[in-house]
Amino acid sequence: MTITRLSIFPLPGALLFPGMHLPLHIFEPRYRAMISDAMARDRRIGMVQPRPALIADGLPRPERPPLFDIGCVGKIAEFEASEDGRYNLILEGLSLFRIVRELDVTTAFRQVEAELLPAPEEPEVLSLSRRAALESESRAFADAQGYAVDWDAVTRLDDASLVNGIAQIAPFDVAAKQAMLEAEGIEDRAELIIQLMQFFGRHDGEDSVTLQ
Repeated sequence: MTITRLSIFPLPGALLFPGMHLPLHIFEPRYRAMISDAMARDRRIGMVQPRPALIADGLPRPERPPLFDIGCVGKIAEFEASEDGRYNLILEGLSLFRIVRELDVTTAFRQVEAELLPAPEEPEVLSLSRRAALESESRAFADAQGYAVDWDAVTRLDDASLVNGIAQIAPFDVAAKQAMLEAEGIEDRAELIIQLMQFFGRHDGEDSVTLQ
């Protein structure tokens, strides 16, 4: 078991997977401080989703919302500072992690002690039928949502990049996104994506599931 200390960026709807990339625009002072700290250390931050707050309308949301247990360590692969102090950066996913405990710190940004989760020993692959079903359902979902997709480029992706890339950009709600992150391997994640696309695609109007 590998335990590490992480500064975390709680951002609903944002997933990162090992080997994938996530662009971020940082403008809040506390997270600008977090990025400055990370750049002076090991360039790592932890991406994790806050749990949806069950709060009555009109009441302020908590400053420190509870967090999901599973997130992903990202390394700042590209970094650009603007004149007004904002940052544009690209995170490269390194490893999934499980939060062990949140630390009592004086920094404006939150920090946790986390267990790094082991990566698969061999490259993950989909069955041919699952890959075909995922591509087919993705085309139908993209067409229904009016998305423009370079399908030639999609078909050239390896299985892990395809599955994790869809999971990162799919416009599902926080709970659905977290379920995809926590799925056991890309076969299960692909099946979950297919089910979510079918479910979201069948719901519209007032009874629809909220999309990000």
